[in-house]
Amino acid sequence: MELLERIQAIRASEKRFYQKVRDLFATAADYDGTAETARRFFQTIQNKMLWAVTSHTAAELIAARADPAKANMGLTGWSGDRVRKADIVTAKNYLAEAEVQELNRLVSAFLDLAADRAQRRQQTTMAEWMRFVDDYLKFTDRPVLAHAGSVSHDRMQPTVSQRYQAFDDARRENERHLAEQEYEQDTEAELKRIETDLRSQAPSRRDGVA
Repeated sequence: MELLERIQAIRASEKRFYQKVRDLFATAADYDGTAETARRFFQTIQNKMLWAVTSHTAAELIAARADPAKANMGLTGWSGDRVRKADIVTAKNYLAEAEVQELNRLVSAFLDLAADRAQRRQQTTMAEWMRFVDDYLKFTDRPVLAHAGSVSHDRMQPTVSQRYQAFDDARRENERHLAEQEYEQDTEAELKRIETDLRSQAPSRRDGVA
């Protein structure tokens, strides 16, 4: 199986992991399901997990690895048949296979511990879940994110958008160049075919003698 296919298969299982994480944290005693509050909570949890594996927050990772000079702009996974603008602002799209696997192991083991806590009907607030994540990461000897990171999401987005524009412009130019080359090759092949046909149809000198 190709590297990209393996990573995509791992990511498919990862999505199921994070859905379980969402379901679990939604049981918090003081869980606020409003869109913005929930988004910030899950974003913080995901950043903590990502930091434990890469020592980068999501925004830092994207800013560090998005490179218009690299194949596929440095992404290792994306939706569809080619890298699009929506793909470049998802941090996990830049992870190497080993990093994706480590992240999945980390989340999977955490879910087992957290599910056990929930099944024992221990009331847990959102702040306590956050501390539970930190304690779990410390227990596994991984770095614990204790700050917002050096690059904000708002600062990262315009930067990588500019890089994507440069990448996409170069990609379009390369595609145009390849199309021109293909056209020239097809034209040359067609001219040779016509020339061969004309030669085969032309009468020989012997045929022309009275």
